Amino acid sequence: MTSNRGGKKMWCVPKLDDEYIDRMEHLLDLYALPYNKKEPVVCIDEKSKELRSDSRAGIAAKTGRVRRRDYEYIRNGTANIFMTVEPKGGYRRAVVTARRTRSDFAYEIKRIAQLPRYKDARTIHIVLDNLNTHFEKSLTDTVSKKETDAIMRRIQFHHTPKHASWLNMAEIELSVMERQCTKKRVADAIALTGELRAWRERRNREHAMIGWSFTTADARRKFHYGDKIK
Repeated sequence: MTSNRGGKKMWCVPKLDDEYIDRMEHLLDLYALPYNKKEPVVCIDEKSKELRSDSRAGIAAKTGRVRRRDYEYIRNGTANIFMTVEPKGGYRRAVVTARRTRSDFAYEIKRIAQLPRYKDARTIHIVLDNLNTHFEKSLTDTVSKKETDAIMRRIQFHHTPKHASWLNMAEIELSVMERQCTKKRVADAIALTGELRAWRERRNREHAMIGWSFTTADARRKFHYGDKIK
């Protein structure tokens, strides 16, 4: 969860119980492992995007003047963006869906498991939060038990502690996406898909990675519980 103090966004960490600490340290230890293409660590999250089109034509840009558009717009509903990022692999994908239901999540997990990039992976480690769709049951409710078992043999879910989405690096990539790509008026899902395709292809060409440096030792110092760990 977040709060604003003096206009600055800050993370608010809830009371540290044993479950919170266990899950946090598990993820921090996972993030500390060296990159291994046989055991890739992948973070996934969703973000809603409001679709808006211009209510009247804008004025094209020309030398010495940026493009101008009217402040009024037409609402065209919303779309959902599934963000999947491999922080140490320099790879991400962003998929647009109409909603973010159990079946939408299940099909995204299925697509990830079938990506050519991961065809030789022993286990795909997927980090995600505790949204009620983010569990194996979403797959069993969407595809057959046989297909679910086949998918789950290739992946392992790692859930953040409750109220600890800051531990999911997909949020960092979503923030980059917002700044570089989606913080503007986009009319429909087709246009949004095109914008995201160009953005992610550039990021992937650059092999842009996420430099996570917060460790289990840092957590024990920061949250003052290290002396309680035997």
